[in-house]
Amino acid sequence: MTFLSAISSVKQFQVSSKSGRVLDVAVAGPESGIPLVFHHGTPGSHLLFEPFIEATISRGLRYVSYTRPGYGNSTRQAGRRISDCVNDVAVILDQLGARRIYVIGWSGGGPHAIACAALLSKEVIAASTIASLAPSNAHNLNWLAGMGKENIEEFGAALNGPDKLQSFLEHVGPDFAHVTKDQIIAALGDLIPDVDKESLSGRLGSFLADNTQEALRNGFWGWLDDDIAFVYDWGFDLERIKVPVSIWQGRKDRMVPFEHGRWLTEHIPEARPHLLPDHGHLSLAVSSFERILDDLISDEKH
Repeated sequence: MTFLSAISSVKQFQVSSKSGRVLDVAVAGPESGIPLVFHHGTPGSHLLFEPFIEATISRGLRYVSYTRPGYGNSTRQAGRRISDCVNDVAVILDQLGARRIYVIGWSGGGPHAIACAALLSKEVIAASTIASLAPSNAHNLNWLAGMGKENIEEFGAALNGPDKLQSFLEHVGPDFAHVTKDQIIAALGDLIPDVDKESLSGRLGSFLADNTQEALRNGFWGWLDDDIAFVYDWGFDLERIKVPVSIWQGRKDRMVPFEHGRWLTEHIPEARPHLLPDHGHLSLAVSSFERILDDLISDEKH
């Protein structure tokens, strides 16, 4: 199967949880391949970025993505914690008939990938995070320091509770829900340094605009629930993680500052640090995804 035919044959479907919630899911690549479960950012959806699919399929893996509750058509799960994602991943694995997986989380997907490493240790071979947040109560970490002003406002509201965050998102949400490729750089404002702006000049700009529109087309509730989950207890102990976790972080990142990545490498027992000085939040993923995959699948314990 060629890359192009694999991309054109992406399967999109829904799965139902035991509680009756539905999740949007997308799958691409060989059915015989070990699934690579990709946790999207915040806000985000199950839509797939073609270069990531190509890199995944070329390594014989099956690319799997799903839309977290409250985004797109995925039923909202108000009050969810980071740890709750493992139940949704388990439902998807049952649907696919998969027993062993790799996991990657980008940005807001990072904590969810870590949760899978912590709570699905029998299924997860290895996990990687790309520009992941650390817990907001992390000891000896100034959690907001180094963020762009938009994230300081957003997470500052989240730290003050759901009502404050809802007011913030009611103000900014409508513009993001209709953002286009030509508007994405301006919309991200102080959050992106020059190296990230350069990354948005290609296919990534179109993808992020489309992905954001899909995520928010039924409202901002998934975004709100993500942010509240980030700043509350994650529901598991990082120091008990037993599977390998690679931490990828760029020093120029203004969405999730460099020190978050450093803190995670110091507090996850099996962490492998990849702390890169020349990258930001977006450029890191776009330029390094193949390296991230190669590092991830080096742990072939299946």
